[in-house]
Amino acid sequence: LNQVNLTRGHVLFAGFRALGMYSGSLPHVLRFHQRHREFYLVVAVGSSFHTYNVSGNPDCNALLQDITCLAADRMLVFASYGSLLHAFARNKEVVHIYEGHKADIHLLQPFGDHVISVDVDNVLIVWDVQSEEEYLQMNFDKAVFAVSAIMHPSTYLNKILLGSEQGSLQLWNIKSNKLLHSFPGWGSGVTTLEQAPAVDVVAIGLVSGYIIVHNIKFDETLMKFEQDWGPVTTISFRTDGHPVMAAGSAIGHIALWDLEEKKLISQMRNAHTTAIAGLSFVHGEPLLITNGADNAIRIWIFDGPGGGGRLLRYRMGHSAPPTKIRYHGQNGQQILSAGQDGTLQSFSTVHERFNKSLGHGSINKKKSKKKGLRYDTLALPPIMAFASVDISTCGNFAVIGLSTGHVDVYNMQSGIHRGRYGKEKAHEGAIRGVAVDGLNQLAITAGSDGLIKFWKFKTTELVHSTNLASSLSGILLHRDSGILGIASDDFSISVLDVETRKIVRKFSGHLGKINDMAFSPDGRWLISASMDCTIKTWDLPSGCLIDSFLLDSAAVSITMSPTGDFLASSHVDDLGIYLWSNRSLYSLVSLRPLPTDHESSVIMLPRTCPAQGICWMKMSKLVNLGILAQKSDFYIQLEEALRTNEYTSPLNLLKVMGPSNIETELRGLAPEGGGSVEVMQSFLRLIGMMLNTKCDFELAQAYLALFLKLHLKITSSEPALLEEISKLSAQLEETWVHLQTLFNQSLCVLNYMKSALL
Repeated sequence: LNQVNLTRGHVLFAGFRALGMYSGSLPHVLRFHQRHREFYLVVAVGSSFHTYNVSGNPDCNALLQDITCLAADRMLVFASYGSLLHAFARNKEVVHIYEGHKADIHLLQPFGDHVISVDVDNVLIVWDVQSEEEYLQMNFDKAVFAVSAIMHPSTYLNKILLGSEQGSLQLWNIKSNKLLHSFPGWGSGVTTLEQAPAVDVVAIGLVSGYIIVHNIKFDETLMKFEQDWGPVTTISFRTDGHPVMAAGSAIGHIALWDLEEKKLISQMRNAHTTAIAGLSFVHGEPLLITNGADNAIRIWIFDGPGGGGRLLRYRMGHSAPPTKIRYHGQNGQQILSAGQDGTLQSFSTVHERFNKSLGHGSINKKKSKKKGLRYDTLALPPIMAFASVDISTCGNFAVIGLSTGHVDVYNMQSGIHRGRYGKEKAHEGAIRGVAVDGLNQLAITAGSDGLIKFWKFKTTELVHSTNLASSLSGILLHRDSGILGIASDDFSISVLDVETRKIVRKFSGHLGKINDMAFSPDGRWLISASMDCTIKTWDLPSGCLIDSFLLDSAAVSITMSPTGDFLASSHVDDLGIYLWSNRSLYSLVSLRPLPTDHESSVIMLPRTCPAQGICWMKMSKLVNLGILAQKSDFYIQLEEALRTNEYTSPLNLLKVMGPSNIETELRGLAPEGGGSVEVMQSFLRLIGMMLNTKCDFELAQAYLALFLKLHLKITSSEPALLEEISKLSAQLEETWVHLQTLFNQSLCVLNYMKSALL
């Protein structure tokens, strides 16, 4: 019972997945799949790692904690967190776990039938991949030889090369456990080791910025290059016939060196805004893949003169935390996000390939392009909010509130100033929010002076003013219902009816500043996010708190999908955008009122991997009762309709049934209930017929909602049913657009009649 009470508070939203997270500070891994004849890119992001083919299609896996090291061979991907090492097969399942380290693992090296791991205590363990047993353990004195890099020289059987923070290198035979040779080094710590295309030759990156190309067989330095950008972070060689070496730096630049001429041929400055974490040339191709902690993966192609690369493809999120997110469009598939990095980006909830970066705003675009982004003194500061700003429904006007108390109207196309609210200014204090109603009749402004003011949109005449007891922190208008949500500095939320201009609801319960609010599409719920790390859902008709959950970090912005299926949130010091599925759409959720002193239980943020089992179905494991059931008249009529395409009779039968009978009939359509996929298909065609006739629209919606709630799992796994659902989706979209047009026309006529009477 206690457990039930603890979890009762967050029944409405379930963590689904995170968007906009592509790369962390760990170097990527590039592996070649022999059977598929394709290269795969593996990148760690927090506790997950993503696997891409070079065309960019991602797969996802997750561990319990943040990944600290990543490596791969031709069959397995190795990922560690803490002192545990995991091996994944087919990029899907954990097939091996290696336990033995007492400290965090920080280096990995696949090695034939073995894998080598090194922890921060300087303990090196050689594991047998299949048996998971220790083959060898080696301990190094940190004061003398702190292992900082590891590699297996090509064609050197049973041998590994180790680099140290002290600068020296050691060549070991793992089979005999013997030190074969020590290299004194070059007076600086080793950061990276990379095999050159030539046998016996290794590139050594140093903390000093030097790159040493060394023959380890004869212990002879062949070349020496210097970068004045700090430590060398990573090295790679072209293998497509061009003798070129690329080296990454700690400040995001890449140097390209000609190994025949022994000189610098090109620089790729600001390839990333942070250190180059990983850098790999694709074997036999003029392609370079890079990643960094700026949350970006980039593929560069070398197909032009000058030796430099140009950007071919990328996956990129915000390099600094998002400050404000909002769903854009009516299909609920795009989220606009403004970040502290100054960029505005659009993230797709369907697939990463639909993501877009809208760039960084600038006062003068032409001058900015000449100077370059990093040196652009004309660049606009980061977008902090879409509040204190609103656009009219028609899209022609922007209303902008300032910290001085002024509120101005501008034309969106020409940028011309079209008016100002108030004689001098609209409010005595800073503007905390502006909104324009759905018919461009009213502009609403909120100030830190505690006043909500209503103005005629066109004439800028003050119509009404409401005084609230506390200073205001923000407002949000639900245009369709004319409901205004008002957040106050005393952590309370008021709900105002724009038509009557009266406060109709007041909610309290947050213990910190309210950062953002969101309405459900139908205006029934108001969702609020606060610095107390909770997200609460308030039911407006009943005036009750119906859902609340506590997170590790406060949500700075939230937005609800226009289709109502997802809530999205962004958080303090976090680069991701997190999706929460609305469970009321696919399962039975009891939304009982919660007490005002309800203590929310802590839940974890979702990962980049979509949550498994997001739909819950109760099925008997003892016997399938469906095989004993007799076919009902409704079921027989649906079977007949498959042949005749005549759905009037089954619809008439359904119309005279009560709610419980309807649910029983729909449950019996699925195979586990004695039905079949074909009959389920027939039912969906019945809904399509109802939509085509443009009659019983709400009834069709109710039938379809119940069908999906009962059978979403099988519907999503059957191609035939998915095809019917796609057809219905298009029909619903078309019907809703038609209905919306009628609503808008009616509202315009009503508004005209009201204003004409005045």
